[in-house]
Amino acid sequence: MQAKSYKVIENHGTVSLVEDDAGMKSLFSNKVFKPGEMISPFFAKETLSTPTYLTLQLDDQQHILLGPAHLQYTNHSCDPNAFFDTTEMKMVALREIQPGEEITFFYPSTEWKMDRAFDCHCGSPRCLKNIQGAFYLTKEQQNHYKLNNFIIHKIQQTSD
Repeated sequence: MQAKSYKVIENHGTVSLVEDDAGMKSLFSNKVFKPGEMISPFFAKETLSTPTYLTLQLDDQQHILLGPAHLQYTNHSCDPNAFFDTTEMKMVALREIQPGEEITFFYPSTEWKMDRAFDCHCGSPRCLKNIQGAFYLTKEQQNHYKLNNFIIHKIQQTSD
């Protein structure tokens, strides 16, 4: 199997937006990030009342489009190395991230019921195969992942 090749589209200092030969965009690290280190602050570029495939969920009625815009290209992984902390409004490293490594997050960590479910092909031994949102996770899966405060609250509500 031939390795993918990437070209840098935008350099944002500590991260770069890259595109592969198939036109798929991803966010890659330009430096070492230590666990817990902030990768980037973020803000609500726009707030919507319903989810889209590009939003992060803050509560039942607030779904935000990310600013800075390059963060929207943080792809999903069932073995993520980053987390969108929607309380502190910062993306943080979950584990050490090396230069040249793709930055990924676990979509259900911010989404209760996703706008579009999809089949995951992340390649992780713990791959969940179908990604739909935190509502569909088992208790074991919920306990395995770092989840935002809204998702934790929703899980507590449904288990009462």
